Amino acid sequence: MKVTVIGGTRGLGKWIAQFLKDKGFSVVITGRDEIAGEKISKKLGVKYTSNNAEAVSNADIVILAVPIDAVSSVIPKIAPFLKRGSLFMDVTSVKEKPAEIMKKHVSEGIEIIPTHPLFGPRIRSLDGQVVVLTPENRGEWYKKVFKFLENENARVLVTTPQNHDKMMSIVQGLTHFAYIGIAATIERLKIDVKESRKFESPIYGLMVDMIARIVAQNPYLYYSIQTQNRYVKETHETFISVYNELNDMILREDEAGFVHVMGTAAKHLDDLEAALGRSDKAISALTEEIRILKNSIGNEVGLKHIYSDNIHVGVLKKVSSDFIVLNENNKKVNLKLSNVEVMDDNELIKWKTENLPRKSYDISAVFPENCDPDIIVETMGNLKDVVDVSIADKYQGNQIAPGNISITFKFEVINPDARFEVENLLKGFGSKIR
Repeated sequence: MKVTVIGGTRGLGKWIAQFLKDKGFSVVITGRDEIAGEKISKKLGVKYTSNNAEAVSNADIVILAVPIDAVSSVIPKIAPFLKRGSLFMDVTSVKEKPAEIMKKHVSEGIEIIPTHPLFGPRIRSLDGQVVVLTPENRGEWYKKVFKFLENENARVLVTTPQNHDKMMSIVQGLTHFAYIGIAATIERLKIDVKESRKFESPIYGLMVDMIARIVAQNPYLYYSIQTQNRYVKETHETFISVYNELNDMILREDEAGFVHVMGTAAKHLDDLEAALGRSDKAISALTEEIRILKNSIGNEVGLKHIYSDNIHVGVLKKVSSDFIVLNENNKKVNLKLSNVEVMDDNELIKWKTENLPRKSYDISAVFPENCDPDIIVETMGNLKDVVDVSIADKYQGNQIAPGNISITFKFEVINPDARFEVENLLKGFGSKIR
């Protein structure tokens, strides 16, 4: 199936192009910068063209991933070239405006699904991510898109463009506005953020990380979110009004008024117990990984870089609040703690099995003849770094005492030292190594 991503050379458009290419789609990306477009297309393994009309004319699916303020100019230009029977989607953060323009310019026989993926290009999969669909009509393409997203474990929400924008005036408009305002306040007060983190409560640390995540994004996109959604104006006005009321209460030392506002706001929030539970989990998650790592100092660990997917395996030497020091292949490697996640034992063994060379060994041991060889094989296979075990031979003869049996095991390891663990295990079974 052929997919064209208009604006697929950066940001979310680039992420979508890479994601769909990895899922087996034939992907074409477009962008104004031809040099960057050619470079990115080679990196992603997709095709590039600067000709939007040509790119959409042969596509089964066209995904518009341009800035919000470019929607009104791009849609009329590409709409006449869309193939009959194709699907046309946009992935902007505002839905009313694109839906209206698409409906006005797109011909019959082309299905329209204005869409909003509620995530940025830093995520690694659709698992658990919210994707909002705002179709006017639910045709065959809608069913396919819904099923595809469902199979990827995305949380699919279907609503109207109007309801989407009203909710986004809070979810994005209010949140971004408040967070950017807090970041700007800290900056204007000339507060040393690193110094403030020494005094941080768990909530402050989590909040600063979330604020940093927001202000590190594309400021032009965030400006568009504030200005292109018609419901944001009322949200801003209400927020500023409430802020002024609270500020006035504090200046007048109106404790009762302040307590009332905070109390009624708390009651309005849905399921406070669940909210407290979720925030407790988020706070615990910040410290749990550090605890695991500190308990693993001196031992072998596997670390996966969450952006590059590179795997680092070695002996953990040091853990600080910001960095990890690893001895990897006799080389000192410094990794930023925030960029890696700890692999569990199963993930580490799987990686070793797929990437490290194996060594094969044979070992013979004498057991009572009523032993169960299958249990011995299973137990050997559960040893760390042992990846394959089989019985090569069974022998009862002149050299074996009556009532006993000699069993030869063939096994493969990804760490040569694991053969000593095999020997110790067999001795633990009461056998005598031959």
